[in-house]
Amino acid sequence: MANSYKMRLILWAFGLLMCSGMSNSLYTIPLRIFAGKFNSSVDLDLSHLKKINTTVNGLSLATDPTGQVNFLDMVNNLKGDSGRGYYLEMMIGTPPQKLNILVDTGSSNFAVAAAPHPYITHYFSRDLSSTYMSTGRGVTVRYTQGNWAGELGRDQITIPNGPNATVTINIAAILTSEGFFLPGINWQGILGMAYSVLARPDSSVEPFFRSLVQQTGLPDVFSLQMCGAGMPASSVSADPAGGSLILGGIEPTLYKGSVWYTPIKEEWYYQVEILKLEVGEQNLNLDCKEYNADKAIVDSGTTLLRLPENVFSALVEAIIRTSLIHDFSEGFWLGTKLACWVKGETPFRLFPKISIYLRATNASQSFRITILPQLYIQPITDIDDALDCYRFGVSSSSNGLVIGATVMEGFYVIFDRAQKRVGFAVSTCAESGGAPLSVIDGPFAALDVAADCAGVPALREPWLWALSYALMGACALVLLILLLLLAFPCRCRHSASPWEITDESSLVRNRIK
Repeated sequence: MANSYKMRLILWAFGLLMCSGMSNSLYTIPLRIFAGKFNSSVDLDLSHLKKINTTVNGLSLATDPTGQVNFLDMVNNLKGDSGRGYYLEMMIGTPPQKLNILVDTGSSNFAVAAAPHPYITHYFSRDLSSTYMSTGRGVTVRYTQGNWAGELGRDQITIPNGPNATVTINIAAILTSEGFFLPGINWQGILGMAYSVLARPDSSVEPFFRSLVQQTGLPDVFSLQMCGAGMPASSVSADPAGGSLILGGIEPTLYKGSVWYTPIKEEWYYQVEILKLEVGEQNLNLDCKEYNADKAIVDSGTTLLRLPENVFSALVEAIIRTSLIHDFSEGFWLGTKLACWVKGETPFRLFPKISIYLRATNASQSFRITILPQLYIQPITDIDDALDCYRFGVSSSSNGLVIGATVMEGFYVIFDRAQKRVGFAVSTCAESGGAPLSVIDGPFAALDVAADCAGVPALREPWLWALSYALMGACALVLLILLLLLAFPCRCRHSASPWEITDESSLVRNRIK
């Protein structure tokens, strides 16, 4: 181990000398993993960065002579688990205050606790930061589970084990919340990595990563490895699995084989296009638009693989037909019950693999990402000394398909915003006993599916929803008045109380996930 460490130092120094003259930079940051609650593609083109990759004994170097970026410094910079989120250590304000921040590719606000809460150990004190500036604007964000409210401000941040830079960014100070901070978490804020369209209260609030790119010249690319594949949900005191957030590019040591890319359909969430699903190599045979209704996104802030209700029902039926178990309680599939076996007996051989087909950058082709049962039949600890218990890592969704941590833990995922695509490669940490828990295959012909499976784009801004509901309400009111005039002509001359269409009429008001 000592010789290996010395070799790494020598190679790192060698990389610094060889890379002199570089001007642009790349970053990386670490991740860990928590457990959940009970009850053919071309590699990313970074040639303009003059990146030098030297591989000796598996060691990859990617450095900037200014010392701003070293990808190897960013490896293993995340902590946490899929159930409670992967988080990154950040320093906020002047003097810097250290907080753990949840990495979430399904939202766009950078928000930190700014008031005491029973489930967090500490929070960001605005009064103690000489560089904090309030904008005087309020902000509220609602998620699939939980919400928070606070005020918008700006302050400086740095990232240990990340880029050697101080950046001024928008910060939402969370003053009140409900169902957002949960028992057992070890983070005090959220880092939204999606596009400005999702930022609240409106898209004028520039997201963190956009600010980082603008102020440092960093390439508009980041990549994510979450290493909790097949690991049990553990207590808070246990050492979580690791992970890496690479800001500015990709780190070759974090994946195996080729990277396959799928286009980003809409730049709000990281919306992709899914062509079909298979259970044990048997096609679910649904219209491809059902997989993408009302959207299909890649979201590190969601624990499970979430499927539209029709797709979820079809997948469960296919698993029951394909698996060697037919008497499971319905509660297991719905996530309200665990399935348990005698200690030491694993159930993975009883279940089929699940495959998701994504459209490739060549629209006439697709590729397939496959997860083994170890990723979606998830172990839960501390239940019974004589039993090993598991939960179902897939759930139904009323607002679209979400490729969450259940799937992402099997892959190294590249968010190439510059070329509007998301890349998938087999993760080096998605293994059990040396055997891979995920697979990527392709290309496959996509000529037998619709030219566009994504369907009609959803309205992106809350004011558009309010306007659409107002127009529908006005039309309904006019129609009702006409009917009343026809039915009761003499009574319609009396004035009536006006109908109100409030913001609450929008069913997706502030919907982030």
